[in-house]
Amino acid sequence: MNINNPPLIEQDVSAPISRKEYLFPLILITSLFFFWGFVHNLDPILIPHLRKAFKLTDLESSLVDFSVFIAYFVMAMPAGYLMRKWGYKTGIIVGLLLFGIGSLLFIPAADTKMYAFFLGALFVIACGLAVLETAANPYVTILGPPQTADFRLNFSQSFNGLAAFLAPIVGAKFIFTEAGYTEAQVVAMTPQAYDAYVTAEAASVKGPYTVLGIIILVVLVLFIFTKLPDIKSDPKEGKSKVSDALKFINLRWGILAQFFYVGAQVCVLSFFVRFVVVSANIDEKAAAVYAGFAGLAFMLGRFVGTFFMKYISSRKLLSIYAVICMLLTLVAILGEGAVTIYALIGVSFFMSIMFPTIFSLGISGLGEHTKTGSSLIVMSIVGGAILPLALGYISDVTASIQYGYAVPLVCFFVVFLFAKNVKAAI
Repeated sequence: MNINNPPLIEQDVSAPISRKEYLFPLILITSLFFFWGFVHNLDPILIPHLRKAFKLTDLESSLVDFSVFIAYFVMAMPAGYLMRKWGYKTGIIVGLLLFGIGSLLFIPAADTKMYAFFLGALFVIACGLAVLETAANPYVTILGPPQTADFRLNFSQSFNGLAAFLAPIVGAKFIFTEAGYTEAQVVAMTPQAYDAYVTAEAASVKGPYTVLGIIILVVLVLFIFTKLPDIKSDPKEGKSKVSDALKFINLRWGILAQFFYVGAQVCVLSFFVRFVVVSANIDEKAAAVYAGFAGLAFMLGRFVGTFFMKYISSRKLLSIYAVICMLLTLVAILGEGAVTIYALIGVSFFMSIMFPTIFSLGISGLGEHTKTGSSLIVMSIVGGAILPLALGYISDVTASIQYGYAVPLVCFFVVFLFAKNVKAAI
């Protein structure tokens, strides 16, 4: 499981509907996993594209990630309230509406040629995704026999991985223009030439996001007219205080580790294209293809890691993977050429199990505080908003995007410490 699909708090649900009735709803719900995975994995294309077009520093371009993940933090509590008050189907409809509107806002953003407008559109999209991701998992688990719920959830999540592979490749084809100017050439342009260049670069973003927005709004209409089962919380469920939950050391470690892990994942994947263009001296379109393979490696790593957990404890495997990620990140920082590309693809593979493993270990042994602890760990994905800013700052100060990857290096070390220290709490 990755940050695009945070785990849901356990829910008591109504009886599953019949096989004929749940097939179409299951298809619709599964499509959501693909769509939010797709739009998230356009960010590695959007960041270098906007960076060059608007002459941004790496710190300024990292505001793309900040706009996305701060929305998740802001919407965490409202999304939960919305589901409790008006139901999960209403939540899905609201989430899709925000998703579609945010995508279409890229049209006026391109017309105004204002970077802040692009960030605002991304924030609206992410608000919608936060609501959708809060609703999708419980629906998948009840759209069929209870004994196959885990299979359905993993099957739906696999489409998130497919999107991670396809999005950078598709995005590069339609967003990167044929102009191929270097940053130095952009800086040297006359005001008139630069204005024409920005107009063309901003316009290239319209097409993909407009098509995406229209598709999302069509899916929204389908959801409105599709009968979905209701999900109800157990009215007898006791309330847990945050202060009581935080008495558990494994939860405190889990919140810390998840904050740093999500930051690491966002840093590695969002800046992937920008990184390999510099470290391997290749063009952006070629780098985008490698970014697609990084997404594929992430998906495959999930399956391989799950297999290894049959024979190795999750804590031990997490610590081993954290060390491997640290070593590969060092190779990426200190190396040059193709080896840096393969190192980052390797990082993508080995960090794939970290989110779900940290989550499950962090809430282990919480008992009646499990739901409160789960909410706190999910909220810690705000690390994806904060830590890329640190990467951008280091890159700007040192004039090296490779040195900026010291941030995910430190993050993987925190994950390693979590894997070692959580033992005493379980």
